[in-house]
Amino acid sequence: MKRFGMILVLALSLTVFGEEVWAKCNAKFLNPITEVCWDCIFPISIGAIRVLNKRPDTSNPSLPVCICPGVPPRLGLAIGLWEPARLTDVSNEAGCFVNMGFKADLGLFSIGKSSVTSKDGDQTGSKWQVHYYYYPLISWLGTVVDGLCLESTAFDVAYISEFDPLWQDPELNNIINPEAILFANPIAQAACAADCVRSSSGNLPLDKLFWCNGCQGGMYPITGDSNAHYGGIQASETVTAKMIARQHRLGLARNTSSGSSALCTPRVAPIIKKSQYRLQVTRPRAATSGRYACGPLGSSTQMVDSMREYPYKGESFGWLMWRKRNCCAL
Repeated sequence: MKRFGMILVLALSLTVFGEEVWAKCNAKFLNPITEVCWDCIFPISIGAIRVLNKRPDTSNPSLPVCICPGVPPRLGLAIGLWEPARLTDVSNEAGCFVNMGFKADLGLFSIGKSSVTSKDGDQTGSKWQVHYYYYPLISWLGTVVDGLCLESTAFDVAYISEFDPLWQDPELNNIINPEAILFANPIAQAACAADCVRSSSGNLPLDKLFWCNGCQGGMYPITGDSNAHYGGIQASETVTAKMIARQHRLGLARNTSSGSSALCTPRVAPIIKKSQYRLQVTRPRAATSGRYACGPLGSSTQMVDSMREYPYKGESFGWLMWRKRNCCAL
């Protein structure tokens, strides 16, 4: 009886204060030195020559010398590297800025809480809130190559899903991606199996299958839904990939790895080029080393999800996006 009374008091206290155990915001500021997989910057290339080529890489210009138009024309070296460029929070409650270390009260926008949905007791899908940051880490440090090669944008919060009425509504979201209707069929989704095998076998994903997110299923709808939820790491990686695709559709993300064509200026690309991205999990616990620390989009998460999701303090996630950059450096 005494034990029952203690349980009842605990349940009432949780109800009174409005805090659910599984909705804990495990926010902690990301340490840019110790919690970043710096090995993921490789391979670095000059022309077609690669240095420390132990991770999959996109194609590079065949010649080491490049020329960019202008008055006068600019002559430089054709450099290729992987740079940490963007950061995402994938949180299970509104206002939880996981990588920044704080929780914000968003007022009326906080009603859009994320959840895991189930059917007949079986977990089927989940919904998440996402925050997308410009995170030009290498440019801050002033290393590797000059500023003409790297992201010149300052750190900024570029997108907060709580303010976007399209984010939690797949039907309304068809306004910006009407082609999603074409891929909502078993044949198109079956093709994603090939993308899963490709991205999980030491290669980059298939750009031609742009509607696929490899082992995580389909890329559409480009919303906060993970329709086949089987773990927080998998679901948050799915939503992060969708966020990157969304930024491409809105014109806020560019093609930076098109061989010679992107050397001077990144190209507008409304369709995501999946092969130019890698993802590194940062929260609840960062993956900072090893072959699978920054896997390609759509690769299996089974090599990195162990001991990273845990109750109460490990149920919101953070991801660092590594982007391939080809540029003509002085």
